[in-house]
Formats: sequence, structure tokens, C-alpha cells
Amino acid sequence: MTNYGDIEFGFYPDVAPKTVEHIFRLVRLGCYNTNHFFRVGKGFVAQVADVVYGRSAPLNDKQREHGEKTIVGEFSKVKHVRGILSMGRHSDPNSGGSSFSMLLGDAPHLDGEYAIFGKVTKGDETLRKLEELPTRREGIFVMPKERITILSSYYYDTEAESCEQEISTLKRRLAATAMEVERQRMKCLP
Repeated sequence: MTNYGDIEFGFYPDVAPKTVEHIFRLVRLGCYNTNHFFRVGKGFVAQVADVVYGRSAPLNDKQREHGEKTIVGEFSKVKHVRGILSMGRHSDPNSGGSSFSMLLGDAPHLDGEYAIFGKVTKGDETLRKLEELPTRREGIFVMPKERITILSSYYYDTEAESCEQEISTLKRRLAATAMEVERQRMKCLP
């Protein structure tokens, strides 16, 4: 959730398993809460700042420990098109940390150079709002003039939700079966 609206995304664990695990852990720890988008280039990217330096609230020890980790680059044949989530990094291909971009347009020059780990599934209208904000140029970066804050980040596990539903259904069936067994037993008693 940002101060301009919500953005939801899904992960690509089959494409970049280590990256997905790393980002998912940072989300679960709340590392992105109070962070911000430091870069918004219309038609290019909206980039989330590194959690160690981009948050307005201090990190606790566990958040700092994971926020300072870097991961190996997991490059794939997936294309950099609008909505793709792509790891930020320095010149070292294995220097991805916690900064990542949401693509605001197609960027074929990034293909095979940056690890793609997911895609925006809801919130394109929020990304469009971000693209329209006033910006300033600072070196190679196009930066928003006002802070775009990530108010909170959260996750939900669709597999777990599915399992919970299945367990609930099985419990109802088991209860119904137990009642039927008891009813039959009562019929058979003298």
C-alpha cells in the first residue's frame, strides 16, 4: 500500500527462486514498510529504494540482517515488459539487495541483465498515477519531487488459503460421515 494506492504482485519462484525467497522474507519481516520509490521514469521504471537506506523508520536487528544481504543474479529469458518486477543491482551482477523496479513500459535493453522475479497483478492504475507525478533529474535518475511512501506491505499465500479451504471441507465431510456412522450404529442397537 502506497500513499497513491495499492499495488499487488505475484512471484515467479520457478524463474528466480532465490530472489523470490529473499524478497518474500523482506516483505514478511516488514522491511518495505515506510520505504519509498526513489525513482519514477515515465514509461520506464518505478524503483523501490534499498530498505537499509530508504525507510523513514529504523530497522530492527533482524530486518537489518536480511536487508543488508545480497543475492546471486538469477537471469532468465523472461522479457522486461510493463508490470514486471526486476531486481536492482550495482555493476556486480550478484549484488541484488532489496531495491527492485516495477516496469512501466517495455525495456528490452534490461533483458538477461537483471533478475526478473514477479509481475504486478493489481494496481496498474496506481503505477499510472506515479508516472504522472512531477519529477526532477538527478544524474541518470528521474526522481519524484515528493516522497512516494510505501505505507505497508503484506502478503497472502494463495496455496495456504486453498489448503485451509480444503481442510475445512474435509472436516465438514468427516463430521457428516461421523454423524452418519452414529445414525447407522443407533439403528443397529437393540
